[in-house]
Amino acid sequence: MALNLRDNVKPISYVKTNAAKMLDYVNERKNPIIITQNGEARAVLMDINTYQDNEDAFALLSILKLSEKDIENENVKDSKTVFKELRERLTKNG
Repeated sequence: MALNLRDNVKPISYVKTNAAKMLDYVNERKNPIIITQNGEARAVLMDINTYQDNEDAFALLSILKLSEKDIENENVKDSKTVFKELRERLTKNG
């Protein structure tokens, strides 16, 4: 489903007057509302599940970015070495 953001742009005065309606809209349709002030986009209203999904995706991207840095810096080990070290640790602590 394509999202047409123009259909989801509302001035802050409309959002204030229709706050409950706007919350119902974002929660039912999972479409964000772009809130404008003086004709300028200022904020986004979205349902909590979509927000959490976005935060999780950004966290994963941060981990991938760190991993890419490690690869660039040749700070890597092959899987055989990693599993060997893990077995040794588990044997010591087990």
